[in-house]
Amino acid sequence: MHGNTVPIVDRETLGSSPGQAPVADAAVTREADIVLAVRIADCLPVLFAHRRGIAIGIAHAGWRGLARGVLQNTLAAMNTDPADIVVWLGPAIGPDAFEVGQDVYDAFTAADAGAAGAFRIKGPGKWCADLYALARRRLASMGIRSVYGGGHCTYTEAARFFSYRRERDSGRMAALLWMAS
Repeated sequence: MHGNTVPIVDRETLGSSPGQAPVADAAVTREADIVLAVRIADCLPVLFAHRRGIAIGIAHAGWRGLARGVLQNTLAAMNTDPADIVVWLGPAIGPDAFEVGQDVYDAFTAADAGAAGAFRIKGPGKWCADLYALARRRLASMGIRSVYGGGHCTYTEAARFFSYRRERDSGRMAALLWMAS
């Protein structure tokens, strides 16, 4: 969907429409044994966990979701102190492979001039964007200091990952997160 909606998932939510989990680019739960999942092919999966195990969140963060605040909305839905959150960044298209246009550059730098550091000019109106750097910047601005993972490229690591940009007719990967009871 590439949006920024973040439903709270609990047994009541799931019980109200059996077999129909909420459809969004992020989700949060405070209940054990509820699995949160996102499917990805080049976009960045971002997994949030409270240090004391009281809440978790998961986000599908492509450039549109990042620009629209999906990470900020996920943290807000968790309703907890950012200092208590640990984040893991999964595999995504890397900064040398993610070519974008001026519109993407403008979507980030219009509100945050410092985001320009996450882009490398490739030619007139063409940029290489670093989703990892953009996500880390957003997370840091929210006060989240414990961020791990990142650094894999779904596009260039063809033996390990699917990539929509490399092969339009590709599979998808899933990132799953839950709290055990």
